[in-house]
Amino acid sequence: MKEKKRIGLVAHDYRKRDLIDWVDYNSGTLKDHKLYGTGTTGGLIEEKLGLKVYRFMSGPLGGDLQLGATIADGDLDILIFFWDPLQAQPHDVDVKALLRICIVYNIPLACNRSSADFLISSELLDKPYERFLVDYGERLRNLKTEE
Repeated sequence: MKEKKRIGLVAHDYRKRDLIDWVDYNSGTLKDHKLYGTGTTGGLIEEKLGLKVYRFMSGPLGGDLQLGATIADGDLDILIFFWDPLQAQPHDVDVKALLRICIVYNIPLACNRSSADFLISSELLDKPYERFLVDYGERLRNLKTEE
């Protein structure tokens, strides 16, 4: 990761207000990085806070999958995803896939305000950082040879 991070911002409907409040509070820091978001969330951040956000489609229409592909391509460094633990989502499978891909590619992930606060206040945010990537392909090959 370079000094200027590529940060994904996503929130479920009942958490959008929380994320916008968090982004507003941290706008001084976030403005120095490249921001990405799903359609509705990104649009609200641009409209209410004036920050430039590269927008994907709305989450249920494929935006979560687009974010996951961006992570897999090595083009996203951090994901802030305020998801709603009390509301079932019609695209829960996509949400789970996005969270899984963050783990596979060792992307820093914050799912609530406290973890987002710790992540954004890290001294590593403004420094180059080399992520450790597990070779899951090698692990799978080793499992097959052990059988």
